[in-house]
Amino acid sequence: MIIAQLSIAPIGKATSLHTYVQKVIDILQSEKISFETNAMGTIIETDSLEKLFTVVEKAHKAVLSAGAQRVITELKIDDRHDKTATMKTKLAQLNFSQKT
Repeated sequence: MIIAQLSIAPIGKATSLHTYVQKVIDILQSEKISFETNAMGTIIETDSLEKLFTVVEKAHKAVLSAGAQRVITELKIDDRHDKTATMKTKLAQLNFSQKT
């Protein structure tokens, strides 16, 4: 299983980015990708690099199509082959409490 962290940021637009984030979420949902969005990015789970790169390309282009003149896309990939790892199994190994 491949776990990736994706962040796509339009440059030179308004400070509110929720419209662009929604475009990316729409792509992930239409591609039936398992994902979790947080305040700073989106964690994606796929079974292949090809699928990951296809979805990231579509998301990047969707932000451009939504009116961004410049886009910065950051992608961090965890491609583990020694055991099965998912978003949930990685978090389950942690022993912490969050303070709000």
